[in-house]
Amino acid sequence: MSFLIYILQIILPVVYFATIWVYAKAFFSNIKLAEKLQQPLLFSTLFLHAVYIVIRAAVFEHPPITSMFEIFSLIALTIVIVYSYIELRTKNFSTGYFILILPFFFQLISSLFISENKDIAPALRNALLGFHVTSALLGYAAITIAAVYGFLYLMLYHDIKSSQFSVIYKRLPNLETLERMSFTATLFGFVLLTIAIIVGMIWLPRVFNTISYTDPKLLGTLFIWLIYGGGLIAKQAAGWQGRRMMVLSLFGFALAMFSMTVINIFFSEFHKFY
Repeated sequence: MSFLIYILQIILPVVYFATIWVYAKAFFSNIKLAEKLQQPLLFSTLFLHAVYIVIRAAVFEHPPITSMFEIFSLIALTIVIVYSYIELRTKNFSTGYFILILPFFFQLISSLFISENKDIAPALRNALLGFHVTSALLGYAAITIAAVYGFLYLMLYHDIKSSQFSVIYKRLPNLETLERMSFTATLFGFVLLTIAIIVGMIWLPRVFNTISYTDPKLLGTLFIWLIYGGGLIAKQAAGWQGRRMMVLSLFGFALAMFSMTVINIFFSEFHKFY
């Protein structure tokens, strides 16, 4: 089984690259065969990656959250899961190229540098902790996708305002569709972050005696949750839409990345994965 894990580590970046290439051909060259192959390749990649994660967790007897490179692979998988959900829901395939670049690079880095750490704290072997982390990563993946849609929205908005009708204008969905896709991703992310926060608040005190609710990671996650919750309320109650919501999604994404990197590595006391 360890050999199978090694083979999948090599295959996954290749499969991701092939999927991106097909999406790129469909988007930029409008090749019909590529358009037909997009979704089958996407779900094949998703299935293969899920198998890799399950086998790795079973062989090493812990959720894949014990190192930054395991986390990178899980981030890649969660981004693909969320994007697949949005693609199925919206029936729009034209943004896949821009989204799938992210999991490709995450998995490539993971495959190049991942290794098995045999000295693992017992808490990191707990399945509920794996659920907590996976929920949080799914939430962050959705936030990432919402930010990409926000960026594409602003690019398209600029093209329209400046009357520069490039391939972006011709192939991307209209502004209303991009906004709806961003909203779907934001709502998905908010719900998953809510679940992660609730599970963490209930379970973590039972495992970590030194837990502090003033931990920078906890405060950062709560602040991000409040920003997106406030944005969703503003959209429904105050009619926020368009560029204002897209800028909010980019700002929230920047804070989320800061929380997952700088705060997680240098300031958090117990949210460490190395």
